[in-house]
Amino acid sequence: MPFHTNRRLFLTNLAAAAMAKPLKAAQRQPWDEIAPYFKPPKKWRDKLGKYRSPLLFNDGSKVKTSKEWTRRRTEILKNWQDLLGHWPALITNPKVQVLEEKRRENFRQLKVRFKWTPVEFTTGYLLIPEGKGKRPAVVTVFYEPETAIGLGKNPHRDFALQLARRGFVALSIGSTETTNNRTYATYYPSINNATVQPLSMLGCAAANAWHVLAQRPEVNAGRIGIVGHSYGGKWAMFASCLFDQFAAAAWSDPGIMFDTRPSVNYWEPWYLGYHPKPWRKRGVPSPDNPARGLYPKLLASKHDLHELHALMAPRPFLVSGGSEDAPHRWEALNHTIAVNDLLGVKDRVAMTNRPDHSPNKESNAVIYKFFENFLK
Repeated sequence: MPFHTNRRLFLTNLAAAAMAKPLKAAQRQPWDEIAPYFKPPKKWRDKLGKYRSPLLFNDGSKVKTSKEWTRRRTEILKNWQDLLGHWPALITNPKVQVLEEKRRENFRQLKVRFKWTPVEFTTGYLLIPEGKGKRPAVVTVFYEPETAIGLGKNPHRDFALQLARRGFVALSIGSTETTNNRTYATYYPSINNATVQPLSMLGCAAANAWHVLAQRPEVNAGRIGIVGHSYGGKWAMFASCLFDQFAAAAWSDPGIMFDTRPSVNYWEPWYLGYHPKPWRKRGVPSPDNPARGLYPKLLASKHDLHELHALMAPRPFLVSGGSEDAPHRWEALNHTIAVNDLLGVKDRVAMTNRPDHSPNKESNAVIYKFFENFLK
């Protein structure tokens, strides 16, 4: 089963999210702190930009009911599957090897190894807080897994550590080997003949990490989220949009839409511009150094990432915006709000904004409150 497309389970999740979550969320103290971020500023309210509505079928007819949205959602997902390449079968019963275990603060830290694609193993860190009973959990993604557990060089990227301190089970994963050799992603079946765009394949790897968490006795499988910053933000976005078992997601300044800003670089061969080596020179596409692979085809066919965002509905997501995702991104996010309106749910799409790309204490505090509100 390449992508998770179980229609009955999707409808069950839809009904539960629409009926139960809003009541529960509104009663929780964290909601008071994050509620303002679910309202677009007046300047951007109801602005939809020039993007094609995800509520239009491929033939141009309009989605009018939640039942029709289920059909349209399947259509969007298939469109993107066909464009990105189909995932291999997910590893639903993963074998996890514990390489090392130590005590830290209020949690156990396990260094673990498992297969995250059919042809690759990865090493990450599982943080398990003290206490009994099933906990919410979050997958954290970045260039390497040490940063999220607090062992990185840059501040405010320690998502797994901070979430474990707050009672979440956290699984930190990263693309260490390919980061070191500057190919950055994961390639299936090989870097010389990838049949799935590398960014999508990272999403597949995260979906397999979801299964690692879901089988843990300490984890409530219905309350697993995902978070990442920058490269990790792109990764978390594609994973949560394409795999509907992530119950909530936070994307820190990934560049949520196609753009020509140097850091919103979906054209690179390790994201959506894969082509066999030798690779194009890194950098913004130009006549002398054009984008190759899928990326220019996506632009030519007017596809953009708000279509993927819509696959999140009615699941909640937060854009922790910085220099790459400024307030004008509400024009794209309003399309997912429109889908949620059709489904009869409110307060599922949020964005914070800061001037810098790097996360800070204040922007991360909202991420943690977001997960406390929707997963606990």
